[in-house]
Amino acid sequence: MESVLAGLESPVACAVEDDPHPIGEWLREERMPHIWCPGCGIGTTVNCFTRAVDDLAIPKEEIAIVSGIGCTGRVAGYLRLDTFHTTHGRAIPFATGLKLAHPRTKVVVYSGDGDLFAIGGNHFIHAARRNVDLTVLCVNNFNYGMTGGQMAPTTPEEGIVSTAPYGSVEKPFNLPYLAQSCGAVFVARWTVYHVKQLANAIKTALTKPGFTFVEMIAPCPTLFGRRNKQGDGLAMLEAYRERSVIKNGADTREVDLHMEGPIVCGNFVNIERPSYLTTQVDRMEKVLGERYVMPDTWRGVVR
Repeated sequence: MESVLAGLESPVACAVEDDPHPIGEWLREERMPHIWCPGCGIGTTVNCFTRAVDDLAIPKEEIAIVSGIGCTGRVAGYLRLDTFHTTHGRAIPFATGLKLAHPRTKVVVYSGDGDLFAIGGNHFIHAARRNVDLTVLCVNNFNYGMTGGQMAPTTPEEGIVSTAPYGSVEKPFNLPYLAQSCGAVFVARWTVYHVKQLANAIKTALTKPGFTFVEMIAPCPTLFGRRNKQGDGLAMLEAYRERSVIKNGADTREVDLHMEGPIVCGNFVNIERPSYLTTQVDRMEKVLGERYVMPDTWRGVVR
């Protein structure tokens, strides 16, 4: 903080010191200003996430953030936690290894829709299938924002992006349905307009054992919003408010997103299923009996 304030005029510096940012303790303020465009929704998701962690009183040394590449991937660089900014699409396998080596650490994958569901899509479905004890937070802004607004696996049909100037003709992924189909034990979707609901969903995801997933719909006014004449960030938030329909427990097969029409939000799935570690230990004990020696780092976590 001192290095940031060093070059500022004293009235500004005094104002910042007297009125610290509400989530300043969670941020690497020496890395500010951030790279996100005006009206981008990623910052709001960070606010919801830090408030959720703060409410749960999770010690900072017991949580780690893993991100891939893209605008959302920069979250790892801004949070004052143990964070890992990994290669494109590989956040989930990196996080899986981290979780197996340090099972007491709450491991969170925080990345965008392109990173997680295009190049990283295979990793997502297998981690969910295995029920690896991870929380995956996905900022869905419907395009590749960092690299020019190309089409993503979540771009709605007829959505205009740089690689589909006449509108996408591809059916996008329904992320909650995909997550549930692959075995996630908690699945939710909220927009950044729903800050309280989003923070509460993140808290549930962080506290529930197994593979948990929260889709966070956020505006990208610079690329997706501008091309599709959706206005600035505030106008896109107003559209979220007007279009959102809250249906907790909704059938995820019926929550597809389109350029127009309702945005179904809610906590859709909350089930119980043994996590990967528990399943692994159960099997080894059944087959090997007393010959099986559980890794020391797993003791007290599984049994």
